Amino acid sequence: MKRVLLAGVALAALMGSASAADIPRRVVERPVAAPVPYVAAYNWTGFYVGLNAGWGWGADSNGDGGLVGGTLGYNWQMNQVVFSVETDLAWSGIEGSRRCGGLHCEANIDWFGTARGRIGLAMDRFMPYIAGGLAYGDVSARVKGHPEVSDTQAGWTLGAGVEFAFAAPWTAKLEYLYVDLGDVGCGKGCGVAGAGNVDLNAHIVRASINYRF
Repeated sequence: MKRVLLAGVALAALMGSASAADIPRRVVERPVAAPVPYVAAYNWTGFYVGLNAGWGWGADSNGDGGLVGGTLGYNWQMNQVVFSVETDLAWSGIEGSRRCGGLHCEANIDWFGTARGRIGLAMDRFMPYIAGGLAYGDVSARVKGHPEVSDTQAGWTLGAGVEFAFAAPWTAKLEYLYVDLGDVGCGKGCGVAGAGNVDLNAHIVRASINYRF
């Protein structure tokens, strides 16, 4: 009888082991990470308007002064390259003195504007660029104590800058321009014999805030 009981226990143990082996193991599923949302790179294409302000000083004189104006332009972006056309107009307080022939003359740039092309390299919201084109403005010159000569001159400008999009439609820009408006003849017009031509050119550094449509 004892042997029969032992045999039954052994048989039950074997059957239990076999049943346990048949039970599938529980698979622990790891949580799937949420996909990272795609954020499109900033696109510079479109019209923009803005306000600019800065400082200028004569390239060959001791004059300087502030300036403030407005900007209008359009960007086309192709891959990372941005092509732009831009025009601006600014009041200028740049004035100073320089030699004109054998005399001492005063010269002012009363206002000036540009019509330029730009080529920039878009790095998402950051864009360095170079620019150049037409410059024009109202300039004046005189020998102290004598009549003033004024004229609207046309010339050229060349420069470079950086622009940053700090909010969806808003960008900030910092740029340097060299502006050459030719020269004004301050001879007979100034009423002084011996007065020569006065060169009107300037270095300009300015910042602007633009709104893109």
